[in-house]
Amino acid sequence: MDVGKRLARQRKPAVWAALTDGQHERLEQLGIMALAPEPVEVEAVKPSTAAVSAFETGVAALAQYKAHTGSVTVPRRHVETLPDGTQVRLGVFLSKSKSRRATLTADKLAALAALGLNWD
Repeated sequence: MDVGKRLARQRKPAVWAALTDGQHERLEQLGIMALAPEPVEVEAVKPSTAAVSAFETGVAALAQYKAHTGSVTVPRRHVETLPDGTQVRLGVFLSKSKSRRATLTADKLAALAALGLNWD
């Protein structure tokens, strides 16, 4: 038996907690104490973007495009970069929205119409 390995294992907080009171007393009499628990790494919390749908992102990109060009006529290959760094393939978004306009909800159609988009 390797006494050093056994001692190192018994000092681990999870193993130490499983020892009986008598075992704690005997180890403490020898000057052996439990190790401090390992610090838990906390990852930086990133703001959730789950609440923002792809449609809402597309509408935001279209609004930005209209603000700097004055038009909602977008080339199919155009990519608009939002202030947060999100890249939106705006031409593709509009093409797909147009092909799905029969199934879009009234509020989505209203959002596009508010920006001046007219498919008639």
